[in-house]
Amino acid sequence: MREMNGAAVLVKGGHLSGDLLIDVLLDEGGFTEFSDTRIATRHTHGTGCTLASALATGLAQKLPLRRAVELARLYVRQAILTAPGFGAGAGPLWHAHRWYKTT
Repeated sequence: MREMNGAAVLVKGGHLSGDLLIDVLLDEGGFTEFSDTRIATRHTHGTGCTLASALATGLAQKLPLRRAVELARLYVRQAILTAPGFGAGAGPLWHAHRWYKTT
């Protein structure tokens, strides 16, 4: 994809198996791996959209790309960890975790 349009590409690894979650960024500087331990939860509905929105917000704030990815991943991780437990199946994240506690 990068060769086709020159844009940076972030490949998420959230749906892969294993205890380690690895996302890979390909930009003009090459490959950067971002990894963390997988959170054992069913509350992951919307993680991709949330990551994309958080990343876009960081870029709009003129953060360097890699820092924007780091902060976006941290935001999503906290949103998963503080998920309120609504619904059945893949439950939603808690996007307001910085302002409103669920417990």
